[in-house]
Amino acid sequence: MIITPAKRTLGVQEYYFSRKLKEVASIGARRAAAGESPVVNLGIGAPDRMPPEAAVLKLAEEAVRPGNHAYQSYVGIPQLREAFAAWYARYYGVALDPSDEIQPLVGSKEGILLICLAFLDKGDKVLVPDPGYPTYTSACRLTEAEILTYALTEENHWWPDFDALEAMDLTGVKIMWTNYPNMPTGASATEALYERIVAFAKKHEILIVNDNPYSFIQTSRPLSILAAPGAKDCCLELNSLSKAHNMSGWRIGMVAGAADMIAQVLKVKSQMDSGMFRPLQLAAVEALSQGPEWYQELNAGYYQRKEVAAKLFDIIGAHYDPASCGLFLWGRLEPDNPLLDPLQGPGDERTLGERMSDRLLYDSGIFLTPGFVFGRGGADYVRASLCATVPVLQEACRRVEELKKKMKKI
Repeated sequence: MIITPAKRTLGVQEYYFSRKLKEVASIGARRAAAGESPVVNLGIGAPDRMPPEAAVLKLAEEAVRPGNHAYQSYVGIPQLREAFAAWYARYYGVALDPSDEIQPLVGSKEGILLICLAFLDKGDKVLVPDPGYPTYTSACRLTEAEILTYALTEENHWWPDFDALEAMDLTGVKIMWTNYPNMPTGASATEALYERIVAFAKKHEILIVNDNPYSFIQTSRPLSILAAPGAKDCCLELNSLSKAHNMSGWRIGMVAGAADMIAQVLKVKSQMDSGMFRPLQLAAVEALSQGPEWYQELNAGYYQRKEVAAKLFDIIGAHYDPASCGLFLWGRLEPDNPLLDPLQGPGDERTLGERMSDRLLYDSGIFLTPGFVFGRGGADYVRASLCATVPVLQEACRRVEELKKKMKKI
């Protein structure tokens, strides 16, 4: 390399799925060459179903209009901001001013880094959940902030332990990341939980950033932290069309909150891009106008898939919460599970989740995400995506049953 990389990148590695999917692809190629069936990939939460038809048709209609291919406003077209505001009012009971309390994003993942750049300086402290979405940590590290993890545990419903938080030295903490319905665990929030998070934030003068892309998945009652009294004083919320509208590749998200905080995010964003493609924005307006029947049909499919994923977890001996929400099933493993890949000696420090993931990938061509990816609190867990059809999930069940029969014969 002709120059030295920036020091801020030293604590950041290539995203786990970017690395692991190369290995999955390699194993898939070997299986194909051997005449074996493809790898069943239950790793990534990328919805496989179609977006709302009205959105697709609107994109096609607007893409051929002259004038729609120019640079767009940094703040998004008024129709999109108004559609986001109407969506929040209709489903979350939250009033947002579309003129200055909503900022459209190129997917909510962009917002994570933008918020870090807007509010964090070198040495500032950030509360990050463990287990939690790895991008919270990596984005904060890119701003050279100091990461303080707070534990989420199964015993506490995967909610913050406020007694433990109060016992921490919170000096210098500027941001706390929260995420409900939680990824990877599938835990839901309640109004009372959000109210307690807001009270904690105000007491300690901490900005809460709630990441909320799963709020419509496997639930009939979406919640927003911004509905809690006083939340706009101390909270930003990220949201997205990726999960609730099957539009992950479209990269359409938003951040909502008080105007003065949104202005800070815009100040950074305006240095980095030139606005979203106008036909995409108009298509998003159509997607956001969907009625309750859209989400009911969406969830009917996910409930069917979850039943089969639960059967898969029963077969591999992973304990799960039947009431979990979101796009994944999260399962806890026991050390005596006979399916775990055997330890390879004193230097083998793989977690229980890694050992199960390795066994299934190498012996059955099934990829489950090991929970360590999401932090130490996920070491004994595996995660299965529900973004696979019922037949594919059934095939995974069949393969594990076959593997268990082979192991009994040995």
